[in-house]
Amino acid sequence: MNIRNLRKNKEESLTPAPAEEKQYLTFTLNQEIFAVIIHNIKEIIEYAGVTEVPLMPQFMHGVINMRGAVVPVIDLAVRFGKGSSKIGRRSCVVILEVFFAEEYHDIGVLVDSVNEVIEIPASRIEPPPEFGAKVRSEFIAGIGSINDKFVIILDVNHALSLGEMADLVDENVNLSLEHHANSDSREIQ
Repeated sequence: MNIRNLRKNKEESLTPAPAEEKQYLTFTLNQEIFAVIIHNIKEIIEYAGVTEVPLMPQFMHGVINMRGAVVPVIDLAVRFGKGSSKIGRRSCVVILEVFFAEEYHDIGVLVDSVNEVIEIPASRIEPPPEFGAKVRSEFIAGIGSINDKFVIILDVNHALSLGEMADLVDENVNLSLEHHANSDSREIQ
């Protein structure tokens, strides 16, 4: 190793590391911009309809066949308490990989439109607000600031928690069964 290399290595070690930038896919939902870290995204497909599944909660838009696999499609607008999405010509299904029970699962999310992939430096991301957000705070990984606009960065493993959604499906099925049992008992009397 010569002197020039030593000097260069010393200068490099004194130079502060640039703020870590990560890539995010941005999309629109009810005129708000959301982002998902790119490594969670498996595919983006044009919305071409779904097969509805009976006795599912309202946020469960349906299922699609993706190369022989059944993939549930979640209406994020409903999941976030904003009413049903309005299907338009730019509507897409973003296929995300969600970690649950020690493995990854494919989940589709219905969005109004996909915008672009952007890089957001860690220094431009604030922690999720404890209150006042239009989305449950545990669904938010952070709030990014890009060109004087805020982008809600989703925590997909919480926003699309398969455990929580399975509990909601079970609750919905049980309520439906109770309703039918009560209706049947009234008819008998």
